[in-house]
Amino acid sequence: MIRVEIFANQSMQDLLINNLEAAVPGFLYSIVPLAHGRGGESYKLGTSTWPETNVILIAYCDDDKEQAITTVVDYLKEKFPTEGIKMFVLHDR
Repeated sequence: MIRVEIFANQSMQDLLINNLEAAVPGFLYSIVPLAHGRGGESYKLGTSTWPETNVILIAYCDDDKEQAITTVVDYLKEKFPTEGIKMFVLHDR
């Protein structure tokens, strides 16, 4: 079992979900729709100065789904290099 956490610019939410659901049949997840913070050089604070926000997707799934999820995230990073998307995977013991 793995835990997948994907942090992405809010503008990527629909593309992320649609691609994951297409690539991983039965993909189950939770969305934290509004996340503020700083990643790299950019702030996502939802303010007039820093208006962008992030979304967090959290999923628990079998280990064999990791490659398909990684492929989706890599595809979106390549297609939209300035939007910001980062994936973390935690493996159980």
